[in-house]
Amino acid sequence: MSSTPSPTHGAIEAVWRIEAGKIVAGVARLVRDVGLAEELAQDALVAALEHWPRDGIPDNPGAWLMTTAKRRALDHLRLHALHARKHEELGLDLEAQQAHVVPDFSDALDAARQDDIGDDLLRLIFTACHPLLSTEARAALTLRLLGGLSTEEIARAFLLPEPTIAQRIVRAKRTLSAAKVPFEVPRGDERLARLGSVLEVIYLIFNEGYAATAGEHWLRPALCDEALRLARTLAGLMPQDPEVLGLQALLEIQASRLHARIDAQGRPVLLADQDRTRWDALLIQRGLAALARAVALAAMPGARQQAPGKGSQERAPSALGPYALQAAIAACHARARSVADTDWAQIVALYDALAQLAPSPVIALNRAVAVGMAFGPAAALELVDALGADPALRNYPWLPAVRGDLLGKLGRHAQARAEFERAAGLTQNERDRSLLLERARGDDPR
Repeated sequence: MSSTPSPTHGAIEAVWRIEAGKIVAGVARLVRDVGLAEELAQDALVAALEHWPRDGIPDNPGAWLMTTAKRRALDHLRLHALHARKHEELGLDLEAQQAHVVPDFSDALDAARQDDIGDDLLRLIFTACHPLLSTEARAALTLRLLGGLSTEEIARAFLLPEPTIAQRIVRAKRTLSAAKVPFEVPRGDERLARLGSVLEVIYLIFNEGYAATAGEHWLRPALCDEALRLARTLAGLMPQDPEVLGLQALLEIQASRLHARIDAQGRPVLLADQDRTRWDALLIQRGLAALARAVALAAMPGARQQAPGKGSQERAPSALGPYALQAAIAACHARARSVADTDWAQIVALYDALAQLAPSPVIALNRAVAVGMAFGPAAALELVDALGADPALRNYPWLPAVRGDLLGKLGRHAQARAEFERAAGLTQNERDRSLLLERARGDDPR
């Protein structure tokens, strides 16, 4: 028997990747348990693998999967006497079910809960990204439930053993179930506080794809694609939130440079050396449009902002949140025809605003790089040297890498070489290590 997947199996895989999040979310609305919802959705996938090769692909495959999964959910509820009351609340229509039509039971339940956003996907996003879970568990569960990725695919993306990812997902679902986390969108200030957790997870997934922390490859485009898809979905569900749009803008613009960030051999290409004609103009356009909407919303009276991990606060006119500010920095690069043409002074000003809103040593280091481009390497080196005492950067490879770059520009080549070698010893990514050692040997093409 040939091991080559049939066209039908390929179609099922493609449909599942697109529809998985919606199906899990729709079923979770009925059973109020994301772990159980995923199992029932997987049952529907198994049914598709059994029926579609024989009967053909349905005209609306997503609806077929949703209907089948909801039937599994209703069967589950019938078999458990504890859910009898829920049957009455849902107003089960047996005649409709016998006619193979699954009614949409959400209206009464949603009205009773009075959530200000009733979309199942939004509920699933907030549940999968619940702050009860570790950041790593949130990322794995989000990719599993919303991205439709298998544990094998997630493990491969993060360069981790499959059992490790499987355990994270199982424990995350158990934690949510044991804590009786409600399947709903939090309201008011709680929603603003929880939104930071959601944005953090999407940002983490993208960053791990954009600049892998370990392994042999510098990029993992599949993670970037999934994060961008999640960001677009969230922006579609929360189109009036400037930080959600800010995150979408940031990821769109960053993703536009993906193909220019490596050469034909997969080696990193730094920003100064990238062929900007290879940047994706459509993604840049989408990112700039999302940023413009974020800026307009942020300028509205009464708009609110949130620093990561903190409660909401009143937003000053024209003020942007941390993701929108990072998007504005990315936009400065996207609009420039070259490094020399970049408005570095504006980037420094944006980093100043970002450091006030969400201070961190990494942001301070990035600001120092911009200062070096705007005002010269000597001014930047003074800032970088001051950061050397920060324990958070003790094992951060880009601190000595930046210092080496600045020392080289100042003609202090022996010291620069030592810094690049130190940076190479700290990184866990093979491509980064090779690049840093090349620079230590003086092979930097610049």
